Amino acid sequence: MPIQRRGRQNPEKTDTGELSWFRKLSRPDHKVDVVIDTDTYNEIDDQYALAYLIKSSEKLSLQAIYAAPFWNEKSDSPEDGMKKSYQEIHNILTLMGRDDLKRSVYRGALGYLRSETVPESSEAARDLVSRAMEYPEDEPLYVVAIGAITNIASAILMKPAIIRRIVVVWLGGNAINWPHNEEFNMKQDVAAARVVMGCGVPLVILPCMGVVSSFTISGPEVDYHLRGHNPLCDYLADYTKREGERTSHLSTWTRVIWDVTAVGWLLDGNFMDDCLIHSPIPEYDHRYSFDPRRHMIRYVYHINRDELFADLFAKLTS
Repeated sequence: MPIQRRGRQNPEKTDTGELSWFRKLSRPDHKVDVVIDTDTYNEIDDQYALAYLIKSSEKLSLQAIYAAPFWNEKSDSPEDGMKKSYQEIHNILTLMGRDDLKRSVYRGALGYLRSETVPESSEAARDLVSRAMEYPEDEPLYVVAIGAITNIASAILMKPAIIRRIVVVWLGGNAINWPHNEEFNMKQDVAAARVVMGCGVPLVILPCMGVVSSFTISGPEVDYHLRGHNPLCDYLADYTKREGERTSHLSTWTRVIWDVTAVGWLLDGNFMDDCLIHSPIPEYDHRYSFDPRRHMIRYVYHINRDELFADLFAKLTS
């Protein structure tokens, strides 16, 4: 794994009037503004992550929610997936009694990024551009992305100046030592991944297989920790058990709720371990290539599962 070296890694960037580059790649030590980009109807973990973010208001101030496109057995097309996610976001807000946040929900792209130079216009991308430009370079807006990353890449292509005003935390791809990169968020959206991982935006990557894949929950845990506390917890418990039983023939199933970790990276706690590496290059054959001259990103390589679950359960049941 490439290691951090002393000295300026991004000579085209200046430190005048802004946080140093490496400080932007460090976990914030104060309350910050956040937007979240989510394919909420795709899996059960997006619902957990969105609720966890809202319940973490001591550290995170949620400014906007973007619906991301996705395409699998739950949708007829990326556009249909985005529209279903938009509705599911509203469903979660209703369950949480947070109708006040519904005015800050935006529809995302109708499809994935088709070109590394041409954005996919959407409410979400346009909102991110206008919102990010209101932030000073020394107090960036944090972007939690837990789906295909077209909305974020499109905003960057629309207005490259936002690169200096945002920090992106993305759950996408697999571990750099994994034999392939056919992870759901990345494999459907390689062009967008190449834009985000190549543009120089301060970026935190949480890889799925090989790292975040350890963050799963079982049926008994769902019943013990969540059921009976509030309408949201009952919904999550029922949905998680239904999905777990649908996708596994074993009585010992566990269900991934990976997306929670992207929110957890921003919070205060011993939730994960990370390091700085040179940004890998997502290739269209679903593998990474590497260039030691690339800029640095922060790479999460271990999840402290029990600590993060303890905080998640405490907040969801409060």
